[in-house]
Amino acid sequence: MLIFSLALEDPEKMGLQEQSEAFLEVWGNALLRAPVAAFVREQASRLALLVPEPDRLERELPWLSLRALKFRERDELEAVLRFWSCEERGPQAFPMGRLWDARVRHYLGSRYDARCGVSDWDLRMKLHDRGAQVIHTQEFRRWRDTGVAFELRDSSAYHEPNRTLASGRLLTHCGERVAARGYWGDIATGPFVAFGIEADDQSLLQTRNGQPTKTAGEITQHNVMEVLRELAAWGRPRDTQGDREKQPEPEGSPEQETSGDLAPAPFKLHFLSLGSARSLHHKGCYQARFQLLYVACGMVHLLGPELAACMAPGGNLLVELARFLVDLRPEQLQAFAARVGELAGAAGFTPCASAGPAETFARFAKQGARGPDTRPRAPSAAPPVAAAPPQPHDLASHATTGLDSGAPVPLSDF
Repeated sequence: MLIFSLALEDPEKMGLQEQSEAFLEVWGNALLRAPVAAFVREQASRLALLVPEPDRLERELPWLSLRALKFRERDELEAVLRFWSCEERGPQAFPMGRLWDARVRHYLGSRYDARCGVSDWDLRMKLHDRGAQVIHTQEFRRWRDTGVAFELRDSSAYHEPNRTLASGRLLTHCGERVAARGYWGDIATGPFVAFGIEADDQSLLQTRNGQPTKTAGEITQHNVMEVLRELAAWGRPRDTQGDREKQPEPEGSPEQETSGDLAPAPFKLHFLSLGSARSLHHKGCYQARFQLLYVACGMVHLLGPELAACMAPGGNLLVELARFLVDLRPEQLQAFAARVGELAGAAGFTPCASAGPAETFARFAKQGARGPDTRPRAPSAAPPVAAAPPQPHDLASHATTGLDSGAPVPLSDF
């Protein structure tokens, strides 16, 4: 919600450059600049007021719908947004610096004192070998040490904790289960591989003396700006899409009638209940409806006939593979890709010719219209999902990121 609110911000209020920088900080940095942190608080406060009122929400944010959520889930979503907007206790309410360091210490263990060498090894011997050569040593090492992947301003400006990265867990403390809030996100691969290793503009990927001329951060910013420019062009005449400052004429005006065809209609984002992937096919409105299904590598266990029943005949399935998970060995990557193929085949999908790197995504197409197969199945020689290579959320350490005393942070403290 916050990311889309930022991406669809009025160009009169926030320019493209500022918008892209704020996007990168919120999405990829553990620490924010003060102006970006203020923007997050402002947007979170606004969203927290809209979540309990679906009618008002759809009037003010027509691209968002929460009607499929239960009341309890809306309350939980509102609580998260209010935590993001809270200012009473400042950075101490979510001490991101200490939480990040605790995660890195637990992840590296006895290698913590040699963390610079470990990060260089992971970058050069794993990420570079798997196609991410544009990631620079300094930016990767800085992210591993501080959580700041995109340093777009002076380094001293990043001191506000990014509360949008917080998550909660039930941890055992002194023999009791305690609810704690901390950071359990990625500390191994980094956000660079999402937007920063490929580009349509090949000049960004040029090398000089064997070294890339642009860093992954610069490529990421370029790609994000292009995405935001395309989003800003939706619903406007095509001949004005290249100019964010030029606004469409009023409906029915002669200028609009002669300015060309309109861009595609805006999208609508529907939030669904947690765990609904297994039950969507029971509702007629979702059966054979979707043309494209994207499954992250950490959600492959949800890929089954139930989810396939929601796909239209000929629909496309795109599955993220584990290519850039640095803790997996080559044989584990191959086993994971093979397991994805088995699950997709059992769900009724057939492999497609790959238009991109086969090691990054697996592409499939729906064979035909059919519901979930409830007939008894013969035992399969394939290992169960639990025996597949570790998922992304299992690769990072599960350290208790508490305060200096080592105790978890109770939710009641916030």
